[in-house]
Amino acid sequence: MTYYLDEMTPGLSETLSRTVTERDVQLFGEATGDKNPVHFDEAYARKTVFRGRIAHGALSVGFLSALMGMHLPGPGTIFVGMNIRFVSPVRIGDTVVSIVTLRELAGKRQAVFTCLCKVGDAVVLEGEVTVMPPRRAGGG
Repeated sequence: MTYYLDEMTPGLSETLSRTVTERDVQLFGEATGDKNPVHFDEAYARKTVFRGRIAHGALSVGFLSALMGMHLPGPGTIFVGMNIRFVSPVRIGDTVVSIVTLRELAGKRQAVFTCLCKVGDAVVLEGEVTVMPPRRAGGG
């Protein structure tokens, strides 16, 4: 479904769940060039504060992008900006639940959402995202 600006009211929310796989981490590293050993080398990662491999933080950001671009507001949404904080690591096998909730409509064309990613009861990412929802055919 696509939500247009005039259909959106504060409190509108959507959720998406995704389990992180080894393939996700491999493909993300290949696509971005981020081959940090904390994501790819278990022996190295065990010596870090994380005590083992973790997924790229930006992978969770990608889940938010998918949620907003495909569900709320939906196809045609343009990502304008983001202010986030990574709270806890995500590991391979974790199921990340991404939640966006419309906080406010800003200006003529923008919507500001609070965003949250959780693994179980643990918050792994929190912040806000500003988007331009899609326009109706005919420019409305």
